[in-house]
Amino acid sequence: MVRNKISKIFLLLQASVFMFSVPLFAESIIADHSSVPLFEQIPLSVIQTIQADAHIYYARTSHGYQIITGIDMIYNENASYESPYFYEWGDDLGYDGDTLWVPATRTYLNSHPECNVAMFSWCGGVSTNTEEGINIYLSKMTELEQAYPNVTFVYMTGHLDGGGIEGNLYIRNNQIRNYCINNDKVLFDFADIESYDPDGNYYPDDNDACNWCYDWCAVHSCPTCGDCLHSHCLNCYLKGKAFWWMMAKIFGWETEPAGCGDANGDSTVNVSDAVWIANYVFVGGSAPEPLEIGDANCDGSCNVSDAVWIVNYIFVGGNGPCDMDGDGSKDC
Repeated sequence: MVRNKISKIFLLLQASVFMFSVPLFAESIIADHSSVPLFEQIPLSVIQTIQADAHIYYARTSHGYQIITGIDMIYNENASYESPYFYEWGDDLGYDGDTLWVPATRTYLNSHPECNVAMFSWCGGVSTNTEEGINIYLSKMTELEQAYPNVTFVYMTGHLDGGGIEGNLYIRNNQIRNYCINNDKVLFDFADIESYDPDGNYYPDDNDACNWCYDWCAVHSCPTCGDCLHSHCLNCYLKGKAFWWMMAKIFGWETEPAGCGDANGDSTVNVSDAVWIANYVFVGGSAPEPLEIGDANCDGSCNVSDAVWIVNYIFVGGNGPCDMDGDGSKDC
């Protein structure tokens, strides 16, 4: 009887990983040029979680394909970075308040409840847009978020067009940026990534060809590719790294170790840590390293009660790991 109860607990924990594979977040996630060097810090376990659990709807045309090319370039360097699943819809966000992408998105999401991330690119549509047109885009994204609360929607800026900081593109991109920052959205800042070389030098007057990339690669070793549409391979490569950083943040990764409760060492505390502990306790899986990190309820041991503590914290708002009195401080 006890063994049957234990088995049911373990199966429920495993099922929870699938049901809640994309955690909620309470602040904006901005993938820009500063995200690129942080790619190297992402634990392989986080990459593997994304590969296993992410189902991405991506509406894009040629400029948006630069991200896909960048992902492929990274994979060609290291096979550990195989792309997560994408469904690519062959259109983009259009021009001047176009909303044809909205019903197409709804159709896909309605028939694919497993989809948990949806992202959309521009192909020149920001350069000539208006404040009203961008507001239509932002409001439609918000409507989709409300209709599909289990899907993370990724906003995007438009590619550089040579207009610089006085141009309409810069103003409209800032409209998108400010909205995302002020409303805790996820933004892939396409234009910002194009605006900085790896040394941090700023090129706001460049265009989508990434002219600074040629100068940079003349004196640095740069990755190659078959074709980075409209641009230089380095531009695609940097966007691929920013994509992985963004996905890691969506899936709950923090750059600092999570500490207590982070049983699987992926720098975040979520239901997968409860599964790790249950697997260790019941079926002889790997122990948390160090073992003390699995003692989420401060009782001096790592057992199933720690898995229950983490589940209670994640799903019903219980105290955090090692926070016995709920004051936000660790007690062991």
